[in-house]
Amino acid sequence: MTDAGLRHGRASLGLSFGVQGVAFALLVTRIPAIQDQYGISDGLLPVFLAAVPILAGAGSVATEKVVARVRPSVVLRCAQPLVLLALLGVGAGREMWHVAVALGVFGLAVGALDASMNMLGVSLQRAYGRSIMTGFHAAYSLGGIAGASLAWAGARWELSLLASYLPVVAVLLPAALIGSRWYTEGKGAEGKRPDGTEAGAGTGSESAGGALSFKLLLPLCLIMTFAYIGDSTVSNWSAKYLQDVLGSSEQLATVPYNLYMVTTLLGRAVGDLGVRRFGAVAVVRGGSLLAAGGFAVVAVAPGAWVGMLGFTMLGFGLCVIVPQTFAAAGRMFPGNSDAAVARLNIFNYVGFLVGSPLVGALGDAWSYRGAMLVPMVLVLATLVYARAFGPETARYGGGHERPRTADVG
Repeated sequence: MTDAGLRHGRASLGLSFGVQGVAFALLVTRIPAIQDQYGISDGLLPVFLAAVPILAGAGSVATEKVVARVRPSVVLRCAQPLVLLALLGVGAGREMWHVAVALGVFGLAVGALDASMNMLGVSLQRAYGRSIMTGFHAAYSLGGIAGASLAWAGARWELSLLASYLPVVAVLLPAALIGSRWYTEGKGAEGKRPDGTEAGAGTGSESAGGALSFKLLLPLCLIMTFAYIGDSTVSNWSAKYLQDVLGSSEQLATVPYNLYMVTTLLGRAVGDLGVRRFGAVAVVRGGSLLAAGGFAVVAVAPGAWVGMLGFTMLGFGLCVIVPQTFAAAGRMFPGNSDAAVARLNIFNYVGFLVGSPLVGALGDAWSYRGAMLVPMVLVLATLVYARAFGPETARYGGGHERPRTADVG
């Protein structure tokens, strides 16, 4: 693989992460409009919202099986257009079954998309021999900010969902298809797939790196779950917390999540530099401590401005954990990184599903200040497993020490 080919592959994958950030933000930030368009009751809405991550988990599981036969780039090339078309279907429908089908396709395709994108990212990082994974997630954050801004504009101008989504899909779909021509899977130590093609990662059960052991992967699965519990707490409860607990205005209550998104982008933009300089273990430990401190500040904040400081700390702290967790899975199972990433990806949806109901139940039964301490403790638990991010502790599935590599990310 030439240097130019790697650069093109990196740029095209970064575009895919950005497109996915736009699409997901356009969906989740227009949920009230979707509810109104289809007449979805408040009681039925949680069913629809839960169905998307559940189906995404199923899509990730299916992707693990599919990439044993075809390249992850093929899965990504098919899944990304499906996500965009499903988003358009959400905006175009009128009947309840229309939105049910569209969200079902969206969920399944998102699972395949997330898994295959991160498989390619892990493979490219291996080929580069240095940390680049956090930069891909920075592109996702940038896309999320752009998508949320477009959604705000659509709501501000009272555009229909179809009018909001159609121009975006009309631009992003061709861009994603053109960019997919340069998807690249970095050549690692895994050899070839069963069909004889070069593999950036191994197959589903056994390959040159040994059998995939869920016991060895479990610490990373827990870390992924804890990180997304923290993330979903911010996305679902920051506005309510600032307004109802800290007494802010309705307008000011919208600021914390925007701050969180911006600081997540900034942290991810420099995260790879930190990993190259200090190592993944130190960066993850620092991010965990900063995130836990953010939750502590939010829990004891006397007013809205101090609360916003806490949410800002959360953005800088949580932003590095998820991309480095995917990268660590690739190092731990170099011959089965596709399967490891697919299984690990399931736990981002587990955290998303658990986080919001957990905080809401604790807030109603106890207090919302106390509820913020739970994700704080879970994020701190990442410190217990931080050594899993170091190449010196990565093991083959067979239990033998994995040799050090040039990749410190």
